[in-house]
Amino acid sequence: MAAPIQTIKKQQLTEEQLKEQKLDNLKQLLSENEETVNQVFTIMAELNDIGALEAASKLLEAKEEVAHIALGQVTRKPVTTIINNLMGAAGALSNLEPETTTKLINSLNTGLDEANKAVDADEKVSVFKLAKMLNDPDVNRAMNFGIHFLKGLGKGLK
Repeated sequence: MAAPIQTIKKQQLTEEQLKEQKLDNLKQLLSENEETVNQVFTIMAELNDIGALEAASKLLEAKEEVAHIALGQVTRKPVTTIINNLMGAAGALSNLEPETTTKLINSLNTGLDEANKAVDADEKVSVFKLAKMLNDPDVNRAMNFGIHFLKGLGKGLK
């Protein structure tokens, strides 16, 4: 009977063999993706022609200065105010129903069209005409909406 295996010898590759193996892997990868590699080189050449690579290189060289300037700009009061307003607006918009928002925007567009027609007509609105307009169902609906909107706004401001 044969003697049992006592030790396992792991094959140690030399540094030269490792480099050769890596080069073989790279050659295989390049040959399998020749079209992609050509596209990458074309893109790099175009970027180099327009000076984008040099600009990116200079930007990376000055990364600490650029980061300092960027942080200085972002932490300015107007910028932080804009960011806070955008976050607040995004939060408010996320609470609105999309159908309601669409209906309101369409109504605003229709109202702007009517207002432009009235401005073009350049007719005078008398108190009597204003009182008569309140009987118009469209005007009455808008007035009702506006009054209740103002009431809700007042409650929210309280």
